[in-house]
Amino acid sequence: MSMSRRGALLAAIAPAAVLAQGPGPGSAWPDRPVRIIVPFPGGSTPDTAARVLVPHFSEAFGQPFVVENRAGAGGNIGTEAGARATDNHTLGVSINGPLATAPALFPNLGYDPARDLAPISLLVRTGQVLAVHPAVPARSFPEFIAHARANPGRLSFGSVGAGSGGHLAMVDLMARAGIDMVHVPYRGFPQAVVDLVAGRIQAIIIIVSGILPQLREGMARPLAVTAADRVSQLPDVPTLIESGLAGADSYAWIGLIGPASTPADRVTRLAAEARHALGTPEARGRMENAGFQVTASTPAEFRSFIAEEAVRWGGLVRRLGIMPES
Repeated sequence: MSMSRRGALLAAIAPAAVLAQGPGPGSAWPDRPVRIIVPFPGGSTPDTAARVLVPHFSEAFGQPFVVENRAGAGGNIGTEAGARATDNHTLGVSINGPLATAPALFPNLGYDPARDLAPISLLVRTGQVLAVHPAVPARSFPEFIAHARANPGRLSFGSVGAGSGGHLAMVDLMARAGIDMVHVPYRGFPQAVVDLVAGRIQAIIIIVSGILPQLREGMARPLAVTAADRVSQLPDVPTLIESGLAGADSYAWIGLIGPASTPADRVTRLAAEARHALGTPEARGRMENAGFQVTASTPAEFRSFIAEEAVRWGGLVRRLGIMPES
């Protein structure tokens, strides 16, 4: 075969081969709208975090980004939907439970966060606050522990369910301090706060924004925050560390994820664009008003963070035999 005929044949074959292989690493993405699955209802803090990203992502990538709320099972249903997506145009925004503690809490979980998800960026995090009903005769954390020790099993605390951030933080606190309280699970923060204010439960660990109005009105009393440093909304409330309980700091957090099949270069760019989106004064202000601190990590940092959270809280779940129904 002459060189000219061979060149012509190769020229004819090459386009067909490229088409057979599909889009290559350098192909433009996205080429249609992208959905961001949020496994919680509209108006929730994960929903707010996702919607903060949408305008910047839509502009940066040249395609619409649309939030899809798919709530249920403490965030596991929507997070699994994101992990199982095969359309190449699905991302997710999720939180502590579905990303770090769910495998320990739910033996038959339909996805494995470490295997089925690509961590993109830790977006925001916040410390929580230990608050009590005003009738509880404690004005400091040490006084609360002394009161609980003197009344084993007589105090109750609320959370949004076994394995939630607030529940595990309180269980960890009880184990470290040697106290016993009754857990009362709720479907959401609002009802738990209503019952705390009414005196039907005596304590709660909750994100600051979820109870700040009640704290300011004196309907509940803050005793300590779970962050390593004091939070700006409650500057006079000490941390657990300042109150004498080291090692119990904890956070509620929200992160951006994709299916495990998401290409590495796309993950890197999405993380960079998330950092740009959260860096604007408007976006930062919206998240701070929701009680969260912007973090915007790299993918590697987020993967390590999830692994550390899984070891700490998953270990607590297994060690204490915590069950979803408890």
